[in-house]
Amino acid sequence: MKRFLSRFLALALVLVVGLMGCSNASPTGLTGDYRQDTLGLIQTLKTSLALPKDAPERGSAQEQAKSQINDFFSRYRKDGALSKLNSFTTMRTALNSLAGHYTSYPNRPVPEKLKKRLNQEFGQVESALRRES
Repeated sequence: MKRFLSRFLALALVLVVGLMGCSNASPTGLTGDYRQDTLGLIQTLKTSLALPKDAPERGSAQEQAKSQINDFFSRYRKDGALSKLNSFTTMRTALNSLAGHYTSYPNRPVPEKLKKRLNQEFGQVESALRRES
């Protein structure tokens, strides 16, 4: 009986781990739909950038933004069809700038000059997504 129980538990564990590994859900909410994921990420980043310097949730918003940027890159970087889109190349430029700031200056707020440029690039991405659909 003990042998049967241990084999059953091992099989159950393999099934659970296998099925969870095959799941398409991501912890940051990316769905696999490039257009929707990009628009959602832009909204999150705009919200994060709009927080004042002394906001208590700024640190968690910054961590969430970094996590979503990494998830976005890991999901879409290798897709050759997307790399030809204007929306993707502009989004990649904006995300690289923001991720670079968050990595190099984790305790400093995003400078106004960078915020202005990011908002301009986010607008370009949204316009390009409208044209591409």
